[in-house]
Amino acid sequence: MSESPYPPFPGVEPFDTTRSVDEERRHRLNTCAAGYRIFGAMRWGQLGDGHISARDPELTDHFWMLDWGVGFARATVEHLVLVGPGGRVRDHSGDLTGAINTAGYNIHAPLLEARPDVISAAHTHTPYGTPWSANVEPFRAISQESCAFVFDQGLFDDEEVEVLSYDGGKRIAAALGTGKLCILRNHGLLTVGGSVEEAVGWFAMAERVAEVHVKAPGAKAISDEAAAVAASTLGTRHAGWRLFQWLRVNTLP
Repeated sequence: MSESPYPPFPGVEPFDTTRSVDEERRHRLNTCAAGYRIFGAMRWGQLGDGHISARDPELTDHFWMLDWGVGFARATVEHLVLVGPGGRVRDHSGDLTGAINTAGYNIHAPLLEARPDVISAAHTHTPYGTPWSANVEPFRAISQESCAFVFDQGLFDDEEVEVLSYDGGKRIAAALGTGKLCILRNHGLLTVGGSVEEAVGWFAMAERVAEVHVKAPGAKAISDEAAAVAASTLGTRHAGWRLFQWLRVNTLP
């Protein structure tokens, strides 16, 4: 038997379709909490801006996200709350507020409803993603990593930057379409994935791509043909999963 091209990282579970509902829930909660800590380690979300969701594997119209007021860097599974339709918090520890980021609900709920294939979405305000979004332009194939997104992105050209309405989130979902990245005008980046790992991994890569765009505004893009070749390896589900593993190994204790 040939060796798998995607060996597991030490102590980290690879893709597993045999987990029970309870095991899958625990896995999603663990990776969601780790995703917040990764964001914290990157010094993102220090002003309380941003959110990562994890769809519940049983109550599929519910999702988990961080309790309001908990710093990203100290997020644990116990700090996550289960959010149901209408923004109602169904399950949380007695030590938590049970409150959630309103914009977070308005973004994640309609997006997860529109995309049954999506398990997780990630968004926060970053040093390069937010300024790039003010250009209201999609990514171009001007770096290796950008090839993972150029054929798989949406652009939300809308002035509802606070996303105070559920309809605003529905418009974001429509702008995203079937992609994995949406650039939110004057706001920042949003990524989705078929796992929490993918959503977080794609977000970190998208921020790197935004940095290249901000620092090299006159860059020459490679051809669509060359970008497609790079995208065939850089834009896969496994590639997104592996990004998360590298982030966890390199940024968390």
